[in-house]
Amino acid sequence: MPVYDFRCSNCQHRFAIFLTYAEYDRHQTVCPKCGSNQIQRVIRKVRVTRGDEGRLASLADNANLDSLDSDPRALGRMMREMKNEVGADDLPAEFDEVVSRLEKGQSPEDIERDMPDLGDDLPDL
Repeated sequence: MPVYDFRCSNCQHRFAIFLTYAEYDRHQTVCPKCGSNQIQRVIRKVRVTRGDEGRLASLADNANLDSLDSDPRALGRMMREMKNEVGADDLPAEFDEVVSRLEKGQSPEDIERDMPDLGDDLPDL
């Protein structure tokens, strides 16, 4: 059964009512706090959740990937989104520095030149 949210225009009280679709058209909603019939329907925000694979797949869209070679800002945005999506809080501090520089438009080559020790603490593959 759907839940409908309302707010009383008289006393500002917010409340929810469980109604079937058929009941919604006929129901005379009144405020349970003050009894007023001056009620406004409140539409809640909708939140859609996706699994990790779905979130990462949306980031790997070809339209996003094509611009990475030529647009450091796009690369920086994608790297920040990926960090946020996977919750990678254990990345080295340099990661945020590199992303910030990319988002400002600095090329990866310039960043490597400015930060020559970047990646020295990473394990050899």
